[in-house]
Amino acid sequence: MTTTQPQLDLTAVKHRQQATWASGDYGVIGTTLQITGELLCEAVNLRAGQSVLDVAAGNGNATLAAARRWADVTSTDYVPALLERGQARAEAEGLDVRFQEADAEDLPFADGSFDVVLSIFGVMFTANQEQAAAELLRVCRPGGTIGLVNWTPEGFIGNLFRTIGKHVPPPAGVNPPSLWGTEQRLHELFGDGIAEMTTNRRCFVFRYRSAAHMLDVFRTYYGPMLKAFAALDETGQTALTHDITELVQRFNQGGADSLIVPSEYLEVVATRR
Repeated sequence: MTTTQPQLDLTAVKHRQQATWASGDYGVIGTTLQITGELLCEAVNLRAGQSVLDVAAGNGNATLAAARRWADVTSTDYVPALLERGQARAEAEGLDVRFQEADAEDLPFADGSFDVVLSIFGVMFTANQEQAAAELLRVCRPGGTIGLVNWTPEGFIGNLFRTIGKHVPPPAGVNPPSLWGTEQRLHELFGDGIAEMTTNRRCFVFRYRSAAHMLDVFRTYYGPMLKAFAALDETGQTALTHDITELVQRFNQGGADSLIVPSEYLEVVATRR
């Protein structure tokens, strides 16, 4: 006798993820990451006038960096509130950007519409990684560039998600987002769709007053952590607080009076075949 495993409902997973990212206020965290957008635009050697798509743009770090370089930018996300934050930032700087609600797994653009396709800590969190990668390839023109910034499994954020997962397990069968931070997985996802790919391991440095300060900010504004704590009872919350604090202190290079936490990420530049 054989048993059949129930098929993973990726659509349901995506809807839960969408609700997670819509909770809190990711913009409070996201604005601190702006330097990664500037570095990525330099890594892809962005040129004025190029058509650029920012996928899962969040509050617009890659969007703003590209628009500052006079690119023709379309910024997308499936959380309208995040697009509103990005739009407010663009308007404050007088930047001309199109903002459009869109699912990274089903982008509403024709094949080969963009010279450059970017995503910073965004597309890596999609439920269906293969479909998301296929969409990045599809909307990028042949010879165009795909630029990504993804947390690595070994870095602080990769460890943070594993720590959270010990207390609030992720859906069974869903690939960890941090796999996008490995060269092997990227080659699996893009396959023959890319002619070449270069990667660069960088560190973004989180800077807070203390471990307690960082935890308070993330617990209040960062959707995945906010939802994790909400799913636990008081005992579970205490245990998660202990484990996250211990992790933060292990990575801290700021000593007793401040918090300086480097978190490794993979900067990716791929050429569409």
